[in-house]
Amino acid sequence: MPSAELGSVKSAMRVLDLFEYLRRWNAGQTHARIATQLGIPKSSLTQLLKTLVCRGYLEYDPISKGYFLGPAVVALGQRSVETRDLVSVAEDVLADTARATRETCALNLLKGDLSEVVATASGSHRLHYTMRKGDVAPLYATSGGKALLAHLPEEMRRDYLARVSLEKITPRTVDSVPALEAELAEIARTGIAFVVEEFMPGIVGMARPILGRSGFPLAAVNIALPIARYDAALKRRCLNALEDAVLMLRERANLG
Repeated sequence: MPSAELGSVKSAMRVLDLFEYLRRWNAGQTHARIATQLGIPKSSLTQLLKTLVCRGYLEYDPISKGYFLGPAVVALGQRSVETRDLVSVAEDVLADTARATRETCALNLLKGDLSEVVATASGSHRLHYTMRKGDVAPLYATSGGKALLAHLPEEMRRDYLARVSLEKITPRTVDSVPALEAELAEIARTGIAFVVEEFMPGIVGMARPILGRSGFPLAAVNIALPIARYDAALKRRCLNALEDAVLMLRERANLG
């Protein structure tokens, strides 16, 4: 293994060792004590602690000179629990949404630069769009993906927009970052994302995000339907059903 990779592994192990050490004691630990107990050179530990404090993974008490686990660690654990709880209650809520609209709906999670379907319910019309558990799609091309993307923390969204390559999946797929940015701003304002034939010809999608207690987009609920059936009345019915679904999911997952 190259020396750079070895150094990265060592740094990662030190972070994990530090988190586990502080969790075990559940009390502030000084720089000197951490260095002694974990066998980390003091010069290396100084930079590591500084970085983790800046990122919110540790807190420093200048009176006791002790380091504690910070709010970012708590947020990671909380987000994982919130997401798991959402997935566990999704199927019944999606079934209700599909009955109310007769259209296919799904719960989508962030998976890197993709959105992933983790639960779904099919529409009852003979002609309906099918979404399967495990399906993935670029964030910029689907309603669920755009709902997630629009509500990401600004730093994450900027990072995504700086490196995304907008593949033209259909003739109507968004093909410029400024156009996507403008669309995301509108989604953030209204809380509703739309796509019209951007991922699949002949299919319209709409979605709402589900935000965790920290404001992070844990998931998005979307409905997808053939454009031939799409009119103002069906749009209103689907948007109302999505609003009900988000409220019910939040209630059943104890998101407040």
